[in-house]
Amino acid sequence: MAKRVFLVVLDSFGIGYEPDADKFGDVGANTLASIVKAESFRGENLAKMGLFNLDGVDCGTPATSVVGSFARLQEASNGKDTTIGHWEIAGVESASALPTYPNGFPQEVIQQFEQLTGRKVICNLPYSGTKVLEDYGEEHMKTGALIVYTSADSVFQIAAHEEVVPLEELYRYCEIAREMLKGEHGVGRVIARPFVGTCAKDFKRTANRHDYSLKPPAKTMLDYLKEAGKDVIGVGKIYDIFDGQGITETIRTKGNTEGIQVLKDLLQRPFEGLAFVNLVDFDMLYGHRRNVEGYAAATAEFDAALGEILGGLSEEDILMITGDHGCDPGFTKTTDHTREYVPLLMAGPQVKADNNLGTVLGFGAIGNTICSYLGVPAKLDGTDLLARIQKT
Repeated sequence: MAKRVFLVVLDSFGIGYEPDADKFGDVGANTLASIVKAESFRGENLAKMGLFNLDGVDCGTPATSVVGSFARLQEASNGKDTTIGHWEIAGVESASALPTYPNGFPQEVIQQFEQLTGRKVICNLPYSGTKVLEDYGEEHMKTGALIVYTSADSVFQIAAHEEVVPLEELYRYCEIAREMLKGEHGVGRVIARPFVGTCAKDFKRTANRHDYSLKPPAKTMLDYLKEAGKDVIGVGKIYDIFDGQGITETIRTKGNTEGIQVLKDLLQRPFEGLAFVNLVDFDMLYGHRRNVEGYAAATAEFDAALGEILGGLSEEDILMITGDHGCDPGFTKTTDHTREYVPLLMAGPQVKADNNLGTVLGFGAIGNTICSYLGVPAKLDGTDLLARIQKT
């Protein structure tokens, strides 16, 4: 039977601030502790996988018997964003943080972008993705000028109304920006932010978002697996995060519900290698918007499906659940990501039960362990945990 790994990233699912959180302004952040208090929270299956047995987790009720192996992962890279978090999961640590623009982008960057696109730019400030539409959406509709904004993350975001700037045109502008923004101004992601509506009161972002990431600076687990002839199926925004590098098949989704269904479908489909799933709603819809109830409800939705997912694992399957950073919806000092530990919950017929690995430095433990399990030699950052989790 073919070996398969199902790696699920609950985007921004942190479990408590890290020792260097003071450098990021995130002391006190704890995504899990915030959502556990919410009325909509449900986490029975996550608890069975060891979520509340992890080092440092003092909320929820620990399981008396855990179905698999579990660890608390500490980020080794200098960052707390999606790009750096996923690169590290895939075995590439980043010593330098990606550039951010708390005062907006330099004028020379904006001027070059205007020249290349033939459109003027408005805003050019750090902004909430919904508030920027309220404040600049009507001007955009009148003038056709592109709304360019950033956040505390390393992002260059372009918002445009779908009836003013057709999607393909907006995507082309993003490709222009991605080609521009390298080296000194090499932001982690250029993001297309299309929206619809008639006025500031009803503008709404659509599900046609598209991310354009930097290529990883070194070979990732995806490259090694693909070169070895394994399947590497990217679900959700995985293709975007890695700019397609190392992916053999892409299944795009428009939210958690669809991503969970794709995961269920893949359990029934024969392949050999990795299914890499990102569930983005935790971060995009609830974390940044500091919506505790929404984040908790999204966790409950995933947890409700988790029982079926665990029951659908074949003899050679391993399920891994993790996060890429934190985005504590209860941490109201900012609306930014938060520098937090993330969980690593692992289960499957080949995985030891009731096995607490403690705290592990480096998300790269995931990439190393996956490559090792699938029999693919790889030179990656991080620790190989396979010998500690696999039944003998």
